[in-house]
Amino acid sequence: MAIVNKVNLKLKVDINVSIKYQILTYCFFNDTLISNSDLKFLMELAKKGKVELTIFCKSLVDKGIFKSPQSARNAITKAEKKQLLTKNGINKKTILISKGINVQTNGLVLLDYKVLGSESKES
Repeated sequence: MAIVNKVNLKLKVDINVSIKYQILTYCFFNDTLISNSDLKFLMELAKKGKVELTIFCKSLVDKGIFKSPQSARNAITKAEKKQLLTKNGINKKTILISKGINVQTNGLVLLDYKVLGSESKES
């Protein structure tokens, strides 16, 4: 019979931390590297839902996540290539976080991940 070392961690965090954790978990298991500023802007995008690109870029500068709208646009383009967000609408001016991430942003959010780490068996 195999012995399993179980680690239980229970935390109460605000919704922003919960959203960041969901995004980081998705990126980790999909081998997608993101920076801290990418994580912050993806969190803001998840909270807003579908948003107009220019307005969103300006809001990211206002929040101090990026120094200019152009650097925000560059990060958005990079995230789109990594399939973390999608662009829609005429001239792709509307953006939203990728449905594949499945981020929960409303109400009480209970994250219940169960991950089994096992040693690989070599032949």
